[in-house]
Amino acid sequence: MSNLYRLADQRARRRIVSFDKRELSRLLGLYSMRVASGEWRDYAIDFRPGMAIFSIFRHTAEQPLYAIAKVPGGGGGSYMVYNGPRKLAHGETLEDVLSVFERKLKLLLG
Repeated sequence: MSNLYRLADQRARRRIVSFDKRELSRLLGLYSMRVASGEWRDYAIDFRPGMAIFSIFRHTAEQPLYAIAKVPGGGGGSYMVYNGPRKLAHGETLEDVLSVFERKLKLLLG
């Protein structure tokens, strides 16, 4: 009965990772553009130990089409974009990894 646990020590070990206001604004801006074009329909935000995940769905009952993860690191963290188990992008900033979603212009000859 002589074991003492400091709650502050326990909280420090379980550092909660989340998206800040700027990141959420950027993610929801991209999401809303793709919803307007009919590509995406739903999203979810998950907070797991040591990581925050923004998942994008085409249909609510399916697996996520894409998952954007934020993981803490040395200089503020890193970001990754997944399509299922496949990693599409990895970068130090959110803008670096969201470049995966930029639409390429196509030349149509007709």
